[in-house]
Amino acid sequence: MTEQMTGAQSLIRSLESVGVDTVFGIPGGAILPAYDPLMDSTKIRHILVRHEQGAGHAAQGYAAATGRVGVCIATSGPGATNLVTPLADAHMDSVPLVAITGQVASANIGSDAFQEADIRGITMPITKHSYLVTDPAEIPRAIAEAFHIASTGRPGPVLVDIAKDALQATTTFEWPKFISLAGYRPVTKPHSRQVREAARLIAESKRPVLYVGGGVIRAGASEELKTLAEQTLIPVVTTLMARGAFPDSHPLHLGMPGMHGTVAAVGALQRSDLLICLGARFDDRVTGKLDTFAPDAKVIHADIDPAEISKNRHADVPIVGDCKEVIAELVVAVHDEYEAGNRGDAAPWLATCQTWRERYPLGYDTPDGALSPQYVIERIGELTGGDTTYVAGVGQHQMWAAHYVKYERPGSWINSGGLGTMGFAVPAAMGAKVGLPHSPVWAIDGDGCFQMTNQELATCALNAIPIKVAIINNSSLGMVRQWQTLFYDGRYSHTDLHSARVPDFVKLAEALGCVGLRCDTAEDVDATIRKSMEVNDAPVVIDFVVNPDAMVWPMVAAGTSNDAIQIARDLKPTFDEDEL
Repeated sequence: MTEQMTGAQSLIRSLESVGVDTVFGIPGGAILPAYDPLMDSTKIRHILVRHEQGAGHAAQGYAAATGRVGVCIATSGPGATNLVTPLADAHMDSVPLVAITGQVASANIGSDAFQEADIRGITMPITKHSYLVTDPAEIPRAIAEAFHIASTGRPGPVLVDIAKDALQATTTFEWPKFISLAGYRPVTKPHSRQVREAARLIAESKRPVLYVGGGVIRAGASEELKTLAEQTLIPVVTTLMARGAFPDSHPLHLGMPGMHGTVAAVGALQRSDLLICLGARFDDRVTGKLDTFAPDAKVIHADIDPAEISKNRHADVPIVGDCKEVIAELVVAVHDEYEAGNRGDAAPWLATCQTWRERYPLGYDTPDGALSPQYVIERIGELTGGDTTYVAGVGQHQMWAAHYVKYERPGSWINSGGLGTMGFAVPAAMGAKVGLPHSPVWAIDGDGCFQMTNQELATCALNAIPIKVAIINNSSLGMVRQWQTLFYDGRYSHTDLHSARVPDFVKLAEALGCVGLRCDTAEDVDATIRKSMEVNDAPVVIDFVVNPDAMVWPMVAAGTSNDAIQIARDLKPTFDEDEL
């Protein structure tokens, strides 16, 4: 059945047809025709943000929290270019996102018309695919394909740029009966021979490690991972993007690896003889100096994106497929190896890893007269409950949040991992709360990150989105300051934000329609957190004024081997060879 309507009406009908219930956006000239029928939709909630970057990050937060495709809308030119950062962020972290942008009328494309930008060309390297639609009849197919591409294979962002005259013209709405994309055939089912070879290596190895990345979260494979770990008794490390994929409380878990990883996680990877890499990409923040990373290890690398396999580290056994299916088949294949009598003794290696975990636990100083940021975050994690979702910005507070909150379930941790985008936390928390209206959502943010996108608190206040925001206020760009302390002789060039004086975050919160609180002593931390939890009808902002000299440990300096990990300044762990 066909129906006559405008291209703008066709766009809204198409979004309804793919099940969209929420979009984040800002209207403008080129996209304005779409906003008229959007007003009449009874299925789609539009949330008017204060900046297009906020719309993109909110859509990311919604997608990460729900597993559905996030949607953002912007107009042409600067509206569209303000989405570049969220698109790049979603591309790096494999977040399913569809960005819809208005474009100048098709006759004006290429003429440097008012608010014209080649957003398709600009974003080509940071999207899975992109469309420029000038024919209104093509709108339904473009939307259907965009959502299919964004949500299948390795998830990621897709851009749909629509000319203004295509939105205004009359067209016939016809929803595609099927989607057939030549050249796009994501492989989800792994090759059985590769799985069997991986199982053989697992059975033979003496020092294996399950190196788990965000692909396990995206695939919904946490239960399969737990089954495999408990079947094999192989220690597990979860990257920054995989926090929550495996319970922190599980005895097989060694923590997060990498530049600021735990000693046990970093040490286990370095001394392993087999890495079972599941949905991770051997990122430089995990490997350190690449040619010194896990020098004695063979590699099983499973990923849904074939481009990632052997990109940074050669894979002895490459497996292309969805992590959920890969791990499920590995469980069966490993069982067959064990039944055939092929099983090494994993106990000594596991005992060694657990010795390192006990010998080098995470810890922090509690200086007299100054509030420890780690203590604040630790208490937030302990008081807020297991159903809470935590969203972080980027920097010291991100690393502390990754370490000192205990993550027991997938999806409980959302952050900007690959791109490292300051300003991510507040709008992403807003999007997560929209997707999870009955669950608590906390943004753990730094005073630097917070000042980039805090205007979205007005969006939260006006749209009844009661997130909690904990500002870890050390009055500086903390991670950069830490590097200046360690590598630039304490020359603090332009990292002092003076946030202890300007702005007054409590007054700013109140001006944006939120409840504002301040805490600067350890004795008041619990009471302040509990007070914020009593407020359920408005966003809450807490200004935690913390020790500016606190640093993130452990640490591997950029460009050095993971063997050079430090647990404090001028203090390195020791690994006895006879423990292996």
